[in-house]
Amino acid sequence: MVSVEPIGNTTILGEGPHWDHKEQVLYFVDILKSTVAKYEPLTKIQTSVTVDGGPVSLVIPVEGKKDQFVITVGRNLAVMTWDGKSSKPSKVDILSTVDDEDGKQENRFNDGKADPTGRLWAGTMGPESKPAVVDKHKGSLFSFSNDGKPRTLVKDISIANGLAWSSDMKTMYYIDSLNFSVEAFDFNVQSGEISNRRVVFDFKKNHIDAFPDGMTIDTEGNLWVACFNGGQVIRVDPRSGKLLSTVKVPSPQTTSVVFGGPNLDELYITSANNSLSHEERKKYPYAGYTFRVTGVGAKGYPMTNVHLA
Repeated sequence: MVSVEPIGNTTILGEGPHWDHKEQVLYFVDILKSTVAKYEPLTKIQTSVTVDGGPVSLVIPVEGKKDQFVITVGRNLAVMTWDGKSSKPSKVDILSTVDDEDGKQENRFNDGKADPTGRLWAGTMGPESKPAVVDKHKGSLFSFSNDGKPRTLVKDISIANGLAWSSDMKTMYYIDSLNFSVEAFDFNVQSGEISNRRVVFDFKKNHIDAFPDGMTIDTEGNLWVACFNGGQVIRVDPRSGKLLSTVKVPSPQTTSVVFGGPNLDELYITSANNSLSHEERKKYPYAGYTFRVTGVGAKGYPMTNVHLA
């Protein structure tokens, strides 16, 4: 039986959940508050740190470095040193700035993730006038070398979002939210090259009235996709293009999802409470919360930390 439990504190724009399997803790961000949160399921304690300089859209631990995390700050890629308790980081070092987007100074990073080799991928988006309303085709998708230098892989992206890789590392799955689909690329794990872009799941053909947002993959090769303005996470088979199941959550702006827990069989789902009306806030008192979901009948893989030089 599926059980949905709100955890932690509410966010304006919760995103980027990363389950640290070694430490058994969940990290995630509130983009618009420029904060990184740490939630310990065992104690149910949540702590957070505020980062100066702009929206923070992702957080991933650095492999082999205690208390170090890759984050994005606006259009900058940075390493944050944080003890997991203090309200301010002890240090934030900028690694690089995305400056090859033809002068698109108002762009910011959105979703990102490390691939199975520890190579970081992250994408950008243009200015957002209200949730999911942006200047289209202003963003790009980047991968980063282990010294933090960006490499442009895809241009003309509207809202760069979910990433996942197949277990054989031959396929990369990707979401540009305003395409209303999940796409796939052939993936060369050694070079990081991607090719043969195609749609593997179409939201409109499957009558899903929502924006695809963050996603993760399970051990059976199915994708779990957060549906912004849909109040749900869907499980889809990217090989057949079929919708397999749905997990409803009491927050309409569902943003991202990751497997966690000791056995990697729990879903942690982030959400937002961004520009909701008074009536919507009354209807959805848990809008913006993160949710722990058990009983979904699937398991995920441990997430990969970022490898830096």
